[in-house]
Amino acid sequence: MRFPILILLGSLVITLISLVGAFTLLLPPRRLQNLLIPLVALSAGSLMGGALFHLLPEGLSLLPPRFAGLFMAVGFAFFLAIEISFDWHHSHRNRQRCHPYLFSADPLPLLILLGDGFHNFVCGLGVTSAYLIDPVSGVAAWLAAVAHEIPQELGDFGVLLHSGWSPHRALLFNFLTALTFPIGAFIAWRFQHFLPLAPLVLFAAGNFIYIAASDLVPEIKQRETPKHAARSLVWFTFGLFMLWFLASS
Repeated sequence: MRFPILILLGSLVITLISLVGAFTLLLPPRRLQNLLIPLVALSAGSLMGGALFHLLPEGLSLLPPRFAGLFMAVGFAFFLAIEISFDWHHSHRNRQRCHPYLFSADPLPLLILLGDGFHNFVCGLGVTSAYLIDPVSGVAAWLAAVAHEIPQELGDFGVLLHSGWSPHRALLFNFLTALTFPIGAFIAWRFQHFLPLAPLVLFAAGNFIYIAASDLVPEIKQRETPKHAARSLVWFTFGLFMLWFLASS
């Protein structure tokens, strides 16, 4: 059985998005900031919409509600545990023991890259599992992932530059961590008859909700003026509506 062309193309696009940070070098900081917040708001709405309107209904059609809720909760709690662990190690790790090439005495780049790579891998598993169960839900989950990846990769690129990395090295390692998405996608497709696809879809839904609620919504709700706050709400609502429309069509 051939690897589905849509999964291949989707994985390629997600991987290439990791290079979006290169465009930030062409923009003034103020213009970049004005662009980033709407992208974050759109990402939050898309992730919530993908989880609530696509992944959750697909999971509920295959599993009893209490088990569907359980797997979503596990996905949410798992990413919470990962983030707590990374934050703790960032605060307590002895900086003198870090690898000189990767970190320049700062462990934050490693934590950023490990977290991004693992997230992309899980996202590849979840999106592909959703596609194998229902192509429309898979495309919707992929759109939510794309909407999230753009602001995330911009943010990660900025953190790496701030940590002293050169643009070339930051782009290279961002690209390498993005390769875990097609790896997860291939594993989900290759072992689809052995992997529990429905729990993976719900696990990914929990991931989406955690990222939206914990990492993105706090960024968009604390705006400087009512005008900026309203603009963030509009973009968030547009992301929700876009995924709802896909579910209804």
